[in-house]
Formats: sequence, C-alpha cells, structure tokens
Amino acid sequence: MGVPGASGQLVDSRSDGAGHRVHLRIPARAEYITLGRLALTGLSRLRELSDETLADLKLALTEACSNSVRHAYRDGRTGVVDIDYDLQAEHLAIEVSDDGPGFDYVESEGEERELTEGGLGLAIIRAVSDEFELGDRDGGGARLRFVKKLP
Repeated sequence: MGVPGASGQLVDSRSDGAGHRVHLRIPARAEYITLGRLALTGLSRLRELSDETLADLKLALTEACSNSVRHAYRDGRTGVVDIDYDLQAEHLAIEVSDDGPGFDYVESEGEERELTEGGLGLAIIRAVSDEFELGDRDGGGARLRFVKKLP
C-alpha cells in the first residue's frame, strides 16, 4: 500500500560521455527505499559490477536511506530523501541526503567500538565502501556519501 499522491521521482539523469549521473527523490518512507535499489541495479547495467559489489552497494544504500527515513523525520512530519548516483569509469559515488535535523555521529577510537542503533548501519557502509563522508547538507539536514572504486 502506497502513500496517496507520493511517488519516487527521477529528478535528473545525465551522461557526459565519461560517466552517468542520476538524481532520485523518494518520499521518506521505508517502502520507497526499493526504488533507490532499482536505480542502482539499472546503473549496474551501464558499467558491469560483480554480484558481490552490487550486493554490497545495495546494502550500503539501504542502510543510508533507512537512517534518513528513521532519524530525519521521526517527529512525524513528511519529507523526502534525495539519492545522487555518480557512475564514473573508476568509481561509483552515492550520496543520500535529507532535510531533517541532522545528527551527531562520533566514532570511538580503537578496536572495541560500541555499535548502537544507527551506528551499526554506518559501520556496514564504511566496511563495504572505499570512501565515506558524513556531515551536514547545505541548507540543513544530513548528508552521507560513500564511494566504491571499480576495477
């Protein structure tokens, strides 16, 4: 069952000869995260990815979107999650952002890190990506970006 009047929206898709960029905007509801995964599968047809790499990226994307859905709009207001894909010959960068209040993430040093709710998802994203950035989005909200280098 969907949300009345809500749908995922392909905002932009560009190919510049060297790479492909796609911007997808989805309602901040768990049932729409699948659209982000489908867009990722479509991109994998433009640049062959191993099954393992595609599965890792889908997992990381799901965790990033779930964090936005779960934390950015917990006060009950409606919102959107923006997903930007940047597929280049040497890497795939994915950025997930929202206009929620953002959050403070402090990673402890050392071998024994406490993995709390939200922290486990971020640890998974870090583990499967080659680059990881977490911060505030311009204009407010949270921004999570991860990059996977491609062979």
